[in-house]
Amino acid sequence: MLNFSYYNPTRIVFGKGTIGQVGELAKGYGKRVLLHYGGGSIKKNGVYSQVVESLKAAKLDVVELGGVVPNPRLSLVREGIALCKKEKIDFILAVGGGSVIDSAKAIGFGTVLPDNEDVWDDYYMKGDCVVRKSLPLGVVLTIPAAGSESSTGTVVTDWENNLKRAVNSETIIPKFAVMDPETNYTLPAYQTACGAADILAHLQERYFTMEKHNDLSDKMLESAMRNVIAYSLMALKHPNDYRYRAELMWTGTLAHNNQLDRGRVGDWASHDIEHEISGQYDIAHGAGLAIVFPAWMKYVYRDNIDRFVQYALRVWDISLTFDDKDAIVEAAIDRLEAFYRALGLPVRLSDAGIGNERVRKMAESAMIGRDSVGNFRKLKADDVEKILKLAL
Repeated sequence: MLNFSYYNPTRIVFGKGTIGQVGELAKGYGKRVLLHYGGGSIKKNGVYSQVVESLKAAKLDVVELGGVVPNPRLSLVREGIALCKKEKIDFILAVGGGSVIDSAKAIGFGTVLPDNEDVWDDYYMKGDCVVRKSLPLGVVLTIPAAGSESSTGTVVTDWENNLKRAVNSETIIPKFAVMDPETNYTLPAYQTACGAADILAHLQERYFTMEKHNDLSDKMLESAMRNVIAYSLMALKHPNDYRYRAELMWTGTLAHNNQLDRGRVGDWASHDIEHEISGQYDIAHGAGLAIVFPAWMKYVYRDNIDRFVQYALRVWDISLTFDDKDAIVEAAIDRLEAFYRALGLPVRLSDAGIGNERVRKMAESAMIGRDSVGNFRKLKADDVEKILKLAL
């Protein structure tokens, strides 16, 4: 187990009826609030009215910025930064899923940057940047998936150049996250499925490490993976069952608040490769991960086959009666793909209507601003191209 430091200040307020607390939670951070959200689903399911009522009851001034889309756009981030400066915003409240939260994080630190620094050029395009300060941020989570409600990360897309990049910093961790599983009842089945794939990917990225002797984290990750596999399917079958929605929502938070990857170095190549797919084709992040992860596994598993055998036995209950280790791992990958299919997700680029026209372009784009992707194996452009071809 490696040395580590762990810090996560997000207050989690979880359960039925908790949205009414958002005003009291927010008022400790200032008077003027930017309410940031997506395309309007929160107005249909009643979340918007609950949030606004709570903010008004706390005597807060509310400025709104909607319009966040999946793979959140740099253009809206820039609009939000200008709006926050103009309106002298003290605090940002993101109401929605990972895309809304990621956009809000970018607006939060972009608003307070020095005049000689740019949110995209100096931060998202530089993986080793340090975010020194940000407007404080709170969250009302309505889609369990990205884990951004208590993570260090934000991912934004420069759609004009088809580049999707991330920033990670403790400075942008939300101050609080209000999480009511009842808000998930009206989620479309495909959105629930993509969220489950994203949660599972966060766990798998952390699980596939070359570090040894990190047994507690291994077993916690395995348990969380089994939870996602079981309860995502149940949530699809019984969308209004609180128990299944609650299990999935809480697992999504634990999957990405960095608690489960202490003392180890995760991989993250599959995320970086998927960013190229969704940056080019604008598909849902979870759907892209369902395509990439099995292909990545097929390409690298022999680098540490015993780790993959452990994954097969403990997560997928593969029988030891298989002839050899390769057969055990291949059976686990088959079951992973079958799980994605049961969710209704693509497992090949062709399933998503994507051909091989841009495979080399995506492989080369993945290297922009960095020498390699991944840690389980350091991947270059040729490796990424081979993985994408395996995913065809």
